[in-house]
Amino acid sequence: MLFRQLEYFVALARERHFARAAQACYVSQPALSEAVRKLEQELKVPLVRRGHNFEGLTPEGERLVLWARRILADHDALKQEVTALQTGLSGELRLGVIPAASGTVALLTDPFCAEHPLVRVRLETSLRSAEIVDRVRRFELDAGVIYASGQDTTGLTVTALYEEQHVLLAGGGLLTGRPEAMDWPDAVELPLCLLHKGMRGRQLIDDALAARGLAVTPQIETDSVVALLTHVGTGRWASILPGSWLHSLRPPPGAALFRLDDPPVSALIGLVTSAAEPESVLTRAFATTARTTGIAEALHRPPG
Repeated sequence: MLFRQLEYFVALARERHFARAAQACYVSQPALSEAVRKLEQELKVPLVRRGHNFEGLTPEGERLVLWARRILADHDALKQEVTALQTGLSGELRLGVIPAASGTVALLTDPFCAEHPLVRVRLETSLRSAEIVDRVRRFELDAGVIYASGQDTTGLTVTALYEEQHVLLAGGGLLTGRPEAMDWPDAVELPLCLLHKGMRGRQLIDDALAARGLAVTPQIETDSVVALLTHVGTGRWASILPGSWLHSLRPPPGAALFRLDDPPVSALIGLVTSAAEPESVLTRAFATTARTTGIAEALHRPPG
Protein backbone atom coordinates (compact mmCIF):
# COMPACT_ATOMS: atom_id res chain seq x y z
CA MET A 1 0.00 0.00 0.00
CA LEU A 2 1.39 3.40 -0.99
CA PHE A 3 0.67 6.78 0.59
CA ARG A 4 0.02 8.06 -2.92
CA GLN A 5 -2.85 5.58 -3.33
CA LEU A 6 -4.39 6.77 -0.07
CA GLU A 7 -4.00 10.41 -1.12
CA TYR A 8 -5.81 9.74 -4.40
CA PHE A 9 -8.57 7.82 -2.62
CA VAL A 10 -9.11 10.62 -0.06
CA ALA A 11 -9.12 13.23 -2.84
CA LEU A 12 -11.74 11.23 -4.74
CA ALA A 13 -13.91 10.94 -1.63
CA ARG A 14 -13.62 14.70 -1.11
CA GLU A 15 -14.15 15.85 -4.70
CA ARG A 16 -16.76 13.18 -5.62
CA HIS A 17 -15.50 13.36 -9.20
CA PHE A 18 -12.60 11.54 -10.90
CA ALA A 19 -11.43 14.46 -13.04
CA ARG A 20 -11.53 17.00 -10.20
CA ALA A 21 -9.73 14.59 -7.86
CA ALA A 22 -7.01 14.03 -10.47
CA GLN A 23 -6.64 17.77 -10.96
CA ALA A 24 -6.35 18.30 -7.18
CA CYS A 25 -3.59 15.66 -7.06
CA TYR A 26 -1.81 17.01 -10.18
CA VAL A 27 -2.05 13.67 -12.01
CA SER A 28 -3.95 12.37 -15.00
CA GLN A 29 -7.39 10.84 -14.47
CA PRO A 30 -6.25 7.39 -15.70
CA ALA A 31 -3.35 7.44 -13.24
CA LEU A 32 -5.65 8.26 -10.34
CA SER A 33 -8.21 5.64 -11.37
CA GLU A 34 -5.55 2.97 -11.69
CA ALA A 35 -4.07 3.79 -8.27
CA VAL A 36 -7.51 3.47 -6.64
CA ARG A 37 -8.12 0.15 -8.43
CA LYS A 38 -4.79 -1.20 -7.15
CA LEU A 39 -5.74 -0.12 -3.64
CA GLU A 40 -9.04 -2.01 -3.96
CA GLN A 41 -7.18 -5.10 -5.17
CA GLU A 42 -4.74 -4.96 -2.27
CA LEU A 43 -7.49 -4.46 0.33
CA LYS A 44 -9.74 -7.01 -1.41
CA VAL A 45 -12.84 -4.80 -1.08
CA PRO A 46 -14.57 -2.42 -3.53
CA LEU A 47 -14.13 1.20 -2.45
CA VAL A 48 -15.87 3.10 -5.25
CA ARG A 49 -19.22 2.63 -6.99
CA ARG A 50 -18.55 3.14 -10.68
CA GLY A 51 -20.85 3.74 -13.62
CA HIS A 52 -20.26 6.12 -16.45
CA ASN A 53 -19.20 8.58 -13.73
CA PHE A 54 -18.31 8.49 -10.04
CA GLU A 55 -21.41 7.29 -8.16
CA GLY A 56 -20.12 7.45 -4.59
CA LEU A 57 -18.19 5.26 -2.20
CA THR A 58 -19.25 1.77 -1.28
CA PRO A 59 -20.11 1.09 2.39
CA GLU A 60 -16.60 -0.36 2.72
CA GLY A 61 -15.17 2.77 1.11
CA GLU A 62 -17.05 5.04 3.53
CA ARG A 63 -15.51 3.16 6.46
CA LEU A 64 -12.00 2.91 5.06
CA VAL A 65 -11.71 6.54 3.96
CA LEU A 66 -11.72 7.46 7.67
CA TRP A 67 -8.68 5.25 8.17
CA ALA A 68 -7.03 6.70 5.07
CA ARG A 69 -7.45 10.25 6.39
CA ARG A 70 -6.02 9.22 9.76
CA ILE A 71 -3.02 7.45 8.21
CA LEU A 72 -2.24 10.47 6.02
CA ALA A 73 -2.63 12.83 9.00
CA ASP A 74 -0.25 10.69 11.06
CA HIS A 75 2.18 10.58 8.14
CA ASP A 76 2.17 14.39 7.94
CA ALA A 77 2.57 14.65 11.71
CA LEU A 78 5.55 12.29 11.59
CA LYS A 79 7.26 14.41 8.91
CA GLN A 80 6.56 17.58 10.90
CA GLU A 81 8.03 16.02 14.04
CA VAL A 82 11.22 15.02 12.23
CA THR A 83 11.55 18.46 10.64
CA ALA A 84 10.97 20.16 13.99
CA LEU A 85 13.77 18.11 15.54
CA GLN A 86 16.14 19.15 12.75
CA THR A 87 15.28 22.75 11.88
CA GLY A 88 12.33 23.89 14.00
CA LEU A 89 8.62 23.87 13.23
CA SER A 90 7.53 24.21 9.61
CA GLY A 91 4.60 23.14 7.45
CA GLU A 92 0.98 24.31 7.28
CA LEU A 93 -1.53 24.60 10.11
CA ARG A 94 -5.15 24.39 8.89
CA LEU A 95 -7.40 26.41 11.18
CA GLY A 96 -11.19 26.73 10.98
CA VAL A 97 -12.80 29.75 12.68
CA ILE A 98 -16.42 30.73 13.29
CA PRO A 99 -17.32 34.19 11.90
CA ALA A 100 -17.79 35.61 15.41
CA ALA A 101 -14.13 34.86 16.24
CA SER A 102 -12.58 35.99 12.96
CA GLY A 103 -11.99 39.40 14.54
CA THR A 104 -9.99 37.94 17.43
CA VAL A 105 -8.12 35.02 15.87
CA ALA A 106 -5.14 37.30 15.12
CA LEU A 107 -4.52 37.36 18.89
CA LEU A 108 -3.60 33.66 18.48
CA THR A 109 -2.11 33.43 15.00
CA ASP A 110 0.13 36.51 15.33
CA PRO A 111 2.12 35.28 18.37
CA PHE A 112 2.14 31.73 16.97
CA CYS A 113 3.68 32.86 13.66
CA ALA A 114 6.12 35.15 15.47
CA GLU A 115 7.39 32.19 17.51
CA HIS A 116 7.38 29.79 14.52
CA PRO A 117 8.28 31.86 11.43
CA LEU A 118 8.58 28.83 9.13
CA VAL A 119 4.98 27.72 9.73
CA ARG A 120 2.21 28.77 7.35
CA VAL A 121 -1.36 29.16 8.65
CA ARG A 122 -4.37 28.64 6.40
CA LEU A 123 -7.51 30.21 7.87
CA GLU A 124 -11.11 29.44 6.97
CA THR A 125 -13.31 31.98 8.73
CA SER A 126 -16.85 31.31 7.47
CA LEU A 127 -17.45 27.91 9.07
CA ARG A 128 -19.98 26.92 11.71
CA SER A 129 -18.97 25.17 14.91
CA ALA A 130 -20.48 21.80 13.94
CA GLU A 131 -18.67 21.84 10.59
CA ILE A 132 -15.36 22.67 12.26
CA VAL A 133 -15.80 19.84 14.78
CA ASP A 134 -16.62 17.39 11.99
CA ARG A 135 -13.62 18.44 9.89
CA VAL A 136 -11.21 18.22 12.85
CA ARG A 137 -12.47 14.69 13.46
CA ARG A 138 -11.88 13.85 9.79
CA PHE A 139 -8.36 15.36 9.92
CA GLU A 140 -9.30 17.95 7.30
CA LEU A 141 -8.55 20.71 9.81
CA ASP A 142 -5.83 20.69 12.46
CA ALA A 143 -7.73 22.92 14.89
CA GLY A 144 -10.75 25.17 15.11
CA VAL A 145 -12.12 28.11 17.07
CA ILE A 146 -15.76 27.39 17.93
CA TYR A 147 -18.67 28.12 20.22
CA ALA A 148 -17.69 25.52 22.80
CA SER A 149 -21.11 24.88 24.34
CA GLY A 150 -23.73 22.73 22.69
CA GLN A 151 -21.25 20.76 20.56
CA ASP A 152 -20.48 17.04 20.70
CA THR A 153 -16.72 17.14 21.26
CA THR A 154 -16.24 13.45 22.09
CA GLY A 155 -12.71 12.41 21.13
CA LEU A 156 -11.57 16.03 20.91
CA THR A 157 -9.75 18.42 23.23
CA VAL A 158 -11.38 21.79 23.98
CA THR A 159 -9.27 24.66 25.35
CA ALA A 160 -11.27 27.62 26.70
CA LEU A 161 -10.21 30.91 25.11
CA TYR A 162 -12.58 33.65 26.28
CA GLU A 163 -16.20 34.44 27.14
CA GLU A 164 -17.82 36.31 24.27
CA GLN A 165 -20.15 39.14 25.30
CA HIS A 166 -22.58 40.62 22.76
CA VAL A 167 -23.29 44.34 22.93
CA LEU A 168 -25.73 46.80 21.37
CA LEU A 169 -24.11 49.30 19.02
CA ALA A 170 -26.33 52.14 17.80
CA GLY A 171 -25.63 54.79 15.17
CA GLY A 172 -25.50 58.37 16.44
CA GLY A 173 -28.53 59.41 14.44
CA LEU A 174 -30.74 57.06 16.46
CA LEU A 175 -29.97 58.38 19.93
CA THR A 176 -31.89 61.68 20.08
CA GLY A 177 -34.58 61.35 22.70
CA ARG A 178 -33.44 57.84 23.64
CA PRO A 179 -32.58 56.80 27.22
CA GLU A 180 -28.93 56.80 28.27
CA ALA A 181 -29.22 53.12 29.22
CA MET A 182 -30.76 50.54 26.91
CA ASP A 183 -32.72 47.42 27.75
CA TRP A 184 -34.07 44.70 25.46
CA PRO A 185 -37.47 46.42 24.96
CA ASP A 186 -35.59 49.58 23.92
CA ALA A 187 -33.32 47.61 21.59
CA VAL A 188 -36.13 46.00 19.59
CA GLU A 189 -37.58 49.47 18.88
CA LEU A 190 -34.44 50.43 16.98
CA PRO A 191 -33.93 49.73 13.24
CA LEU A 192 -31.79 46.63 13.63
CA CYS A 193 -29.42 44.79 11.34
CA LEU A 194 -28.47 41.36 12.67
CA LEU A 195 -26.75 38.14 11.71
CA HIS A 196 -28.71 35.56 9.72
CA LYS A 197 -31.09 33.25 11.54
CA GLY A 198 -29.40 29.89 12.04
CA MET A 199 -26.02 31.41 12.92
CA ARG A 200 -25.08 30.73 16.53
CA GLY A 201 -24.64 34.42 17.37
CA ARG A 202 -28.17 35.12 16.14
CA GLN A 203 -29.56 32.17 18.11
CA LEU A 204 -28.06 33.65 21.28
CA ILE A 205 -29.84 36.96 20.58
CA ASP A 206 -33.17 35.30 19.79
CA ASP A 207 -32.92 33.21 22.98
CA ALA A 208 -32.29 36.34 25.07
CA LEU A 209 -35.26 38.07 23.46
CA ALA A 210 -37.49 35.05 24.03
CA ALA A 211 -36.54 35.09 27.72
CA ARG A 212 -38.10 38.57 27.90
CA GLY A 213 -41.11 37.57 25.80
CA LEU A 214 -39.80 39.56 22.84
CA ALA A 215 -38.98 38.85 19.20
CA VAL A 216 -37.48 40.83 16.36
CA THR A 217 -37.59 40.81 12.57
CA PRO A 218 -34.62 42.89 11.39
CA GLN A 219 -34.85 44.65 8.04
CA ILE A 220 -31.26 43.67 7.24
CA GLU A 221 -29.66 40.27 7.91
CA THR A 222 -26.12 39.26 6.97
CA ASP A 223 -23.46 36.63 7.66
CA SER A 224 -20.77 39.32 8.12
CA VAL A 225 -19.97 41.22 11.31
CA VAL A 226 -18.10 43.76 9.17
CA ALA A 227 -21.33 44.41 7.27
CA LEU A 228 -23.10 45.04 10.58
CA LEU A 229 -20.47 47.60 11.57
CA THR A 230 -20.64 49.42 8.25
CA HIS A 231 -24.40 49.73 8.49
CA VAL A 232 -24.13 51.13 12.03
CA GLY A 233 -21.56 53.56 10.61
CA THR A 234 -24.24 55.20 8.46
CA GLY A 235 -25.80 56.47 11.70
CA ARG A 236 -29.22 55.01 10.87
CA TRP A 237 -28.89 51.45 12.12
CA ALA A 238 -28.24 49.55 15.32
CA SER A 239 -26.90 46.03 15.80
CA ILE A 240 -26.19 43.44 18.47
CA LEU A 241 -22.79 41.92 17.80
CA PRO A 242 -19.79 40.30 19.51
CA GLY A 243 -18.07 42.92 21.64
CA SER A 244 -14.66 41.39 20.93
CA TRP A 245 -14.82 42.77 17.38
CA LEU A 246 -14.58 46.27 18.81
CA HIS A 247 -11.13 45.41 20.17
CA SER A 248 -9.65 45.34 16.67
CA LEU A 249 -12.21 47.41 14.70
CA ARG A 250 -13.11 50.67 16.42
CA PRO A 251 -16.81 51.57 16.72
CA PRO A 252 -17.97 53.87 13.91
CA PRO A 253 -17.71 57.62 14.72
CA GLY A 254 -20.71 58.82 16.71
CA ALA A 255 -21.94 55.31 17.53
CA ALA A 256 -22.91 54.50 21.12
CA LEU A 257 -22.21 51.23 22.90
CA PHE A 258 -24.64 49.66 25.38
CA ARG A 259 -24.55 46.53 27.52
CA LEU A 260 -27.60 44.30 27.49
CA ASP A 261 -27.57 42.54 30.85
CA ASP A 262 -31.08 41.27 31.54
CA PRO A 263 -30.36 38.66 30.29
CA PRO A 264 -26.82 39.03 28.94
CA VAL A 265 -25.81 37.45 25.63
CA SER A 266 -22.62 35.49 26.22
CA ALA A 267 -20.97 32.30 25.02
CA LEU A 268 -17.71 30.47 25.60
CA ILE A 269 -15.29 30.52 22.65
CA GLY A 270 -12.85 27.60 22.64
CA LEU A 271 -10.10 25.97 20.60
CA VAL A 272 -10.87 22.40 19.51
CA THR A 273 -8.18 19.91 18.48
CA SER A 274 -8.01 16.17 18.03
CA ALA A 275 -7.31 14.17 21.20
CA ALA A 276 -5.66 11.38 19.19
CA GLU A 277 -2.13 10.43 20.21
CA PRO A 278 0.53 11.07 19.17
CA GLU A 279 -0.57 14.65 18.61
CA SER A 280 0.63 16.65 15.61
CA VAL A 281 3.60 18.81 16.60
CA LEU A 282 2.00 21.82 14.88
CA THR A 283 -1.32 21.31 16.66
CA ARG A 284 0.46 20.86 19.98
CA ALA A 285 2.41 24.09 19.49
CA PHE A 286 -0.71 26.04 18.52
CA ALA A 287 -2.61 24.72 21.55
CA THR A 288 0.29 25.85 23.74
CA THR A 289 0.00 29.34 22.26
CA ALA A 290 -3.74 29.31 22.96
CA ARG A 291 -3.13 28.39 26.61
CA THR A 292 -0.34 30.92 27.24
CA THR A 293 -1.11 33.96 25.12
CA GLY A 294 -3.77 35.38 27.47
CA ILE A 295 -6.39 36.19 24.85
CA ALA A 296 -9.12 36.77 27.47
CA GLU A 297 -6.96 39.33 29.28
CA ALA A 298 -6.04 41.01 25.98
CA LEU A 299 -9.69 41.49 25.11
CA HIS A 300 -10.27 43.29 28.41
CA ARG A 301 -7.49 45.79 27.70
CA PRO A 302 -8.31 48.93 25.68
CA PRO A 303 -7.29 48.55 22.03
CA GLY A 304 -3.80 49.89 21.32
